[in-house]
Amino acid sequence: MDHYYVHIYTDDDGDHEIHTDECDFLPKPTHRDYLGYYNNCENAVEEAGNNGYSPVNGCYFCSRDCHTS
Repeated sequence: MDHYYVHIYTDDDGDHEIHTDECDFLPKPTHRDYLGYYNNCENAVEEAGNNGYSPVNGCYFCSRDCHTS
């Protein structure tokens, strides 16, 4: 299980990326929202969507199973 965060700002593709707390690309604290402690990135993506972040994409490096673009 991992702690997941969503980047509050969109990337160049217009997505809000999710990251684990161990990711080298985790946004600084003022640029992220905590999503929770999950078994997988799919649950974190769903939670980000429930919190109004859309579209959501997984980080290529730490949430590759949810990375779509």
